[in-house]
Amino acid sequence: MPVVPVESYGLHPQGTFIIEEFREKHAMFEKLLTVVRGILENAMAENHIYVNAIEARVKDEKSLVGKLERKGEKYHTLSDLTDILGARVITFYYDEVDKIAAIVGNTFEVDWENSIDKRKMHDLHSFGYSSLHYICRVPKKIFFDPEYPEINDIRFEVQMRTALQHVWSVLDHDTGYKSGVEIPKEYLRSINRLAGLLELADEQFCQIRTGINEYRRRVQSLVSTGNFEEVSLDGDSYANYLKLKPFDALNNRIASINQAEISKSPLRQYLDVFKHLGFKTLGDLDRFIKENSDDAFQLAAFQLANTDLDIISSSLGVMSLITVYALKSGSGPLGLKDIFDILYGESDGNKQRAERLYEKASQLSFMQKNSGIVQGQRI
Repeated sequence: MPVVPVESYGLHPQGTFIIEEFREKHAMFEKLLTVVRGILENAMAENHIYVNAIEARVKDEKSLVGKLERKGEKYHTLSDLTDILGARVITFYYDEVDKIAAIVGNTFEVDWENSIDKRKMHDLHSFGYSSLHYICRVPKKIFFDPEYPEINDIRFEVQMRTALQHVWSVLDHDTGYKSGVEIPKEYLRSINRLAGLLELADEQFCQIRTGINEYRRRVQSLVSTGNFEEVSLDGDSYANYLKLKPFDALNNRIASINQAEISKSPLRQYLDVFKHLGFKTLGDLDRFIKENSDDAFQLAAFQLANTDLDIISSSLGVMSLITVYALKSGSGPLGLKDIFDILYGESDGNKQRAERLYEKASQLSFMQKNSGIVQGQRI
């Protein structure tokens, strides 16, 4: 594209000089952009901060011209403008903004006098602009390029905001002053109401996450102390319970039948079965293991006795427990099929598998003891 003559912009002399300087140093700003983005990405990764996005851009020349037209008397040289290079770190949660700000403050040299916390300049319509704006420089101790020694003197802006604040800012920019048209009061009222809703959503997401984290810590504490009756059976509590390796003792007994090796396999999918069986707390699950382990061992021994298997899955113990519990509850082949459908998906093969297993298990002593139970009913 042909280069637009600087004089054609019609700026005052110092504005014209700034545009010329911008063109001369454009390559250096592009270099700085790469450096700043890389430093921010590494800093977030090192501190285990998962962000929505890290953005960076060098201001477009037309945008710079527009700024000089509106506020040109304020600037005398290019270095007076602190947003020629702008970076933005967008996080998911409001309470992470300060954490990211601390990381940015410890990484770059911050010009505190010109940095702004717009969260303290708050009104209803300012939601999308309630972000932290730090004016920074790259310290030589983390980056220095002798080909671009001026890079360490250039100030740039780093904005830190939530994803909802960012979305609102973009939408408000497009529907507000960017259009060049004054917004009618009825639309302005709707925009302000929406800003309030988004701000409330930002706060609620933080509160929900805080509540969930507190619940998880409480569950971990209760599980570690063995207070299983107080803990509802759900994904988090079950995962913490599995850390206690509750099925290992039974698996070790089963493995001793053939002196087999135990191959690890995931046990997460059995949570749906336990819920299907009506377990409500970890106490229910813990009693289930204690009350049925001997019979589960008997079932596994019966199945493995005439084999030479030297490797068994770590799921064999829990599967034997579930099978025994279902059969002792009088569910019969239909109950077993329901369990297989949950674990493996519905299929005709599950029915045949359930019937074969029921036929074999019916010969065992725990089934003989429960012979008075009406067979065939579902759990």
